[in-house]
Amino acid sequence: MRIIHVADLHFGKAIHGVSLLENGDQGYWVDQFLALMDEIHPKAVVIAGDVYDRSAPSGDAVELLSRMLTGLSEKGISVMMVAGNHDSVQRLSFASLLLARQGLHISGPLFDSDQLARVTLSDEYGPVTFWLMPYVFPALISQTLGDESLRDYDAAVRALLARQEIDFSQRNVLIAHQNVTANGTEAERGGSESMIGGIGQIDYHCFDGFDYVALGHIHAAYAVGRDTVRYAGSPMCYHFNEVRQSVKGPVLIELGAKGEPVGIEVLTIPPLHPMRELRGTYKELRDAELAAPRYNEYLRLVLTDRRLSPENTAFFEDLFRSRGSILMDRCSEHDPFQENVSAPAAGALEQKSVRELFDDFYAERSGGDSPDEKDVELLTWAEEVTHHADAHGSPTEAEIEKILAFALKQEAEE
Repeated sequence: MRIIHVADLHFGKAIHGVSLLENGDQGYWVDQFLALMDEIHPKAVVIAGDVYDRSAPSGDAVELLSRMLTGLSEKGISVMMVAGNHDSVQRLSFASLLLARQGLHISGPLFDSDQLARVTLSDEYGPVTFWLMPYVFPALISQTLGDESLRDYDAAVRALLARQEIDFSQRNVLIAHQNVTANGTEAERGGSESMIGGIGQIDYHCFDGFDYVALGHIHAAYAVGRDTVRYAGSPMCYHFNEVRQSVKGPVLIELGAKGEPVGIEVLTIPPLHPMRELRGTYKELRDAELAAPRYNEYLRLVLTDRRLSPENTAFFEDLFRSRGSILMDRCSEHDPFQENVSAPAAGALEQKSVRELFDDFYAERSGGDSPDEKDVELLTWAEEVTHHADAHGSPTEAEIEKILAFALKQEAEE
């Protein structure tokens, strides 16, 4: 049986004020995903939570999910979907009994019942039962099961699963949206994941017996403890920290007979706007971008040798805008006062000539350009006028008038 595992769609997501719905990213992904389903022909698609980016989604986000689910239904593909911590389980499961007749199965709330929604599909090897567990927390399970001793996530989920009538002699797939770890070790998080590290941990051994566990919540794609307990990751990068993660994409699962190895393959859907972080000196980044242009990206700029200024920021903004890209974020790691902390650095500064200091200041303010001849001529005249002045004093009124007169003369000559 072929199964596609996706998670953390976050329809309605915005990054640095750019809506991924309005800018076409999420709609593009849905179109590419549906086209991929025509090639794969899976029996089912499982969506492991955080379908929306917020519990009260926008109308456009709801419409996009509707388009995706309708497309899957028209292809005869069953869908199993659970609510994540960003979703409202009540809103997501609206009309779930009616939708189940069309092959769309949604996890219901566990307020009044301790039974997970389940769906059974069959192939030539017999039945496969899908268990739909929405995002849960200990207090909810404690209330549902009437057991006040359940105070941590691992114990609570174990108790909930123990209430289910699971026949582990047959094939079973669990769909869940939780923080699953292997012996307490967590993967590196993306910046868009809100769960605090160490909170809500569930050890992967909690799911022993399941033939495959389709996880959502962590935006990186990786296996936890064993290859068949796996996060699909988000469909695209939702934070610049996530550009460091491994390849994201739908996971193709192939279940054979009970006990046989499970086939697992990560598929890829290239994003409409790839995300990229540029980190380095102004000159390094400027030269690299001019030498090898890229187009239609979402970018973050990190300067390491100078502070941000309107001039150097404008250079990159104009360059990227001309290539259909958006400079979403910009920052500097340069500390201009760090150079004065040590005596050698301060000494090096004192050894610089006025011309060298002026060149440094001009480059800082102009985005890396050097002063032209008239700027240098003005500097030289000012240096000559104040050459015999007190180094610790201020220029006299007469000296200022001479410098101003020279500058006005330059302007008149232009």
